Amino acid sequence: MSDPIPVITAFRWVPDFAKGQVRDLRVRWALEEVGQPYHVRLVDGASVKAAEHRCLQPFGQVPTYEQDGFTLFESGAILMHIARTRKGLLPADPAAAAAAEQWVFAAMTSVEPAVQDLALVDVFEADKPWKEARRPLSVQRVRDRLEDLSRRLGDKPYLEGEFTAGDLMMACVLRGTARSGLLADYPNLDAYLARCQARPAFQRALAAHLADFDETPPIAA
Repeated sequence: MSDPIPVITAFRWVPDFAKGQVRDLRVRWALEEVGQPYHVRLVDGASVKAAEHRCLQPFGQVPTYEQDGFTLFESGAILMHIARTRKGLLPADPAAAAAAEQWVFAAMTSVEPAVQDLALVDVFEADKPWKEARRPLSVQRVRDRLEDLSRRLGDKPYLEGEFTAGDLMMACVLRGTARSGLLADYPNLDAYLARCQARPAFQRALAAHLADFDETPPIAA
């Protein structure tokens, strides 16, 4: 008997700048890579903060993951669960799998905070008087991380030689640099991201992610 199809949550509407960046995309991509069908339950800004959803995600965010009474929140935790329970995102050798897993955590804890900080300056604080003074510091933090990552990747196609969950998460984080254009200064990283995004599983996940958005913003209560 096959396992019940998992259900993930995603937003039914986000501003244009957020399309392609909401973290349900990470989970969709992982599920596509391992060939696992899934259902999506769409939520809005009100329902995501309601008690029913907070039972699944205490911080009122997406995505969440449900399967046969089992629930998870946080995209990294969901990705690791998928990778550990399905073939396709981690090597069979335990040491090689651990090496791949370290990149999931590196993407989320070493690279993403810098990328998010710059996005905060460029998008959410764009009209603030301190933006011009703060932005160079934010840019340099991103550059420092990209320098380190570029050096470590070298001329390899993927971080550990073959595509793993670590590459999936790192690619999702690097996509957050698109607005800044900084990745173009690191040709091997630019090519690496293009290689990851060219994967059919990513293309299917992105298409599904974008197709679920309503075009009309919700009416404020």
